[in-house]
Amino acid sequence: METLALILAGGRGSRLDILSEKRSKPAVPFAGKFRIIDFALSNCTNSGIFQIGILTQYLPLSLNEHIGVGKPWDLDRRDSFVTLLQPNNSWYEGTADAIRKNIEFVKRYASKYVLILSGDHIYKMDYSKMIEQHKQTGADLTIAAKIVPMDEASRFGILETDSNLRIQKFVEKPKEPKSNKASMGIYVFSTEALIEAIESNPDIKDLDFGMHIIPKMIESKNVYAYEYYDYWKDVGTYDSYLETNLELCHDTALDLYDNSWKIYTKSEDLPPVKVGDSATIRTSLVSNGCKVDGYVENSVLSPGVIVGKNSTIKNSVILNDVVIGDNCNIENTIIDKETVIGNNSVIGTGEDYTPNKDNPKVLSSGINVIGKKLILPEGLVLERNVRIFSSAKTKTITQKHIKSGDTLK
Repeated sequence: METLALILAGGRGSRLDILSEKRSKPAVPFAGKFRIIDFALSNCTNSGIFQIGILTQYLPLSLNEHIGVGKPWDLDRRDSFVTLLQPNNSWYEGTADAIRKNIEFVKRYASKYVLILSGDHIYKMDYSKMIEQHKQTGADLTIAAKIVPMDEASRFGILETDSNLRIQKFVEKPKEPKSNKASMGIYVFSTEALIEAIESNPDIKDLDFGMHIIPKMIESKNVYAYEYYDYWKDVGTYDSYLETNLELCHDTALDLYDNSWKIYTKSEDLPPVKVGDSATIRTSLVSNGCKVDGYVENSVLSPGVIVGKNSTIKNSVILNDVVIGDNCNIENTIIDKETVIGNNSVIGTGEDYTPNKDNPKVLSSGINVIGKKLILPEGLVLERNVRIFSSAKTKTITQKHIKSGDTLK
């Protein structure tokens, strides 16, 4: 085996608090019919990498059910596999610690290279090109890097390279970055170098690639950057999640309709989309099983969504099997699975943009987020920056007017 891929998919995704309340971040639905992890998995199979380990941890059930034996990604063949790896005695305490706790799995397959990926980014990338550069440079470690806006560089691990792309310096999330060449969290290791790097740090409990492994390897090993210029998004916040979903309603650099690089997923057997005689749909993604009798604009409807008569949906992401009643007006809202919105409801209204009082860091731009399997009453008015958790004591919401910045949980 030349390359073993390991996908880090155990993250809680705390900034997606309601969407990751019952699932890990890589299992969060995206772009209608997909899950976030589908992009990394599809990149692997499109790149000719069919031996994959997925390191799960936080609420893995939804992810496990989605992946199964890997059939949608052609991973159930005799010469391929997908293995779900969960922590045994203790939780993963760092990105490299997750690999350390599965190092016997790496040794067992004895591949030449190990490709380490994050399971929560949206992009299409041919990993074979990165692996080829790794071979040509004789690298021990190659890190995928992307130029980011300078004002965002402090959010990333930042690289400084010479003219041959050999990395001279790496700083994890610097307060005053000197470069805007950011690590994408995609690594190709020569397997022996990976094992040595992991096993040479037995005393560091929260072993992390950015904080510990990479800076140390730069001092003594051949570490190179692989520059990547195409579409890549981290959808780790409500704003980026909504924005990236809605971008796909338009012509973007990420083409979901490119037959030469398909994004595969586990699909549900549902009937075709049904559009009523009073319906209008503009610049939107509408998935199988949807029934639309209202107006939908610049929005993403996941499988099985029902939109009632005279209802308007704008700039919103509606997840699977949500039922929206008649005469509703919904804007700038994310609604999780199987929630029912009563007739005559208005969600996303008013000029009050008070940030969410419980957690202003996650909601301040006017987006509302509603959890799964809730029943919202008829005539509900929801202003802005409101969070309604699915773990509320009652699944039935009785309040008729929820003001900007409020949280129900």
